[in-house]
Amino acid sequence: MPPELISILVLVAAFVIATTLSVNMGLLAFAAAFLVGALAGGMSEDDIFAGFPGDLFVVLVGVTFLFAIARANGTTDWLVRQAVRLVGGRIALIPWVMFGIGAVLTAIGAVSPAAVAIVAPIALNLAAQYRINPLLMGAMVVHGTQAGSFSPISIYGTIVNGVVDRSGLPGDPVVLFLGSLVVNAVIAAVVFVVFGGLRLRRAAEAKQLVTVGAGSGGSGEEPAEELGLNRDRVLTLAGLVVLVVTTLGFGLDVGLVAMTVAVVLSVLSPKMCKQAPSEVAWPTVLLICGVLTYVGVLEKMGTIDYVGNSVAGIGVPLLAALLLCYIGAIVSAFASSVGLMGALIPLAVPFLQEGSIGAVGMITALAVAATVVDVSPFSTNGAIVLANAKGVDRDAFFRQLLLYGAIIVAAVPAALWLVFVLPGLL
Repeated sequence: MPPELISILVLVAAFVIATTLSVNMGLLAFAAAFLVGALAGGMSEDDIFAGFPGDLFVVLVGVTFLFAIARANGTTDWLVRQAVRLVGGRIALIPWVMFGIGAVLTAIGAVSPAAVAIVAPIALNLAAQYRINPLLMGAMVVHGTQAGSFSPISIYGTIVNGVVDRSGLPGDPVVLFLGSLVVNAVIAAVVFVVFGGLRLRRAAEAKQLVTVGAGSGGSGEEPAEELGLNRDRVLTLAGLVVLVVTTLGFGLDVGLVAMTVAVVLSVLSPKMCKQAPSEVAWPTVLLICGVLTYVGVLEKMGTIDYVGNSVAGIGVPLLAALLLCYIGAIVSAFASSVGLMGALIPLAVPFLQEGSIGAVGMITALAVAATVVDVSPFSTNGAIVLANAKGVDRDAFFRQLLLYGAIIVAAVPAALWLVFVLPGLL
């Protein structure tokens, strides 16, 4: 049996075991990475460890550590109140405000995970305080950041347009941008309706829920209605401003900046911050890092290239286009969307150059398929949402995100193929 096929079967087995026996998927994935990598792939231990997502580990720990401090000193309570005032008490608008903020941040150049790391903690604290479905809020944040991700000046847009130029294919940055914007907005609208957005209360009803610790774990010093700015809250807000400016304006790593800000706040207010490390979502960190380490083994073994090349070699371009969209969605749910886009488009070059399929539509379908699934709990964005959820059973919420991600993977690539690829043949 080819080692690439063995690696795929082991991944399926790990999912089955984790689901039926409630064993942490991350632990299974670490063991699978070692056994499959060493025995089937002939990889060294250094090769296996090379797949460990150190950057994502720091993002998850740093962001959840920082916002645990913000919850402890009441900063998130204060921010929640300001956000509710911003929408004039219309709670149903809050998810759309989060969607819009995420879209603007990525459209002007923010990396999607950085935007999610900034918006998601506040959004999910709002969800906890006002009884908004956390899946609704998390999906709105992620789809918002993806909606703006392909603007001509964005990171994703620049990468895709650059790959298209180097491949000698015709491209249209405006179609790419608007395609992603419209697709994610439509999905967000469906999510909003399906998960209770139309039934959200107005602030007049919901403000009765705002009590210290009700959703964001306030400090317990004063009632929520009396929350004001004190020394710790001002310092925390200043730290959050530093996080936004340095990551969006100067391109610094969001995890390292968040960790540094959290450490500075801990030094300045050690008593207030001493419980913060215990609030880091360690099971989630283990889960995500283990699975992505195994995905790194798959990439090193050539499993992903093996599948992609097999599909690209199909003699029916239209079918190959559909399968490439599905490969993009499935793999991106577990791996880097950026790296995947750089690999998928060249695979499509041979039949795109034949002219049988429109290049602009195919590239748009591939790019959106590879990013719209980032709500998966195994992607960076989905993992940040999972780690920052409040007042929920985290295992149950993980399964909800996984199911939602699976629905997106199953339905959206086919829809993209119908909308962007098929019309080019008619």
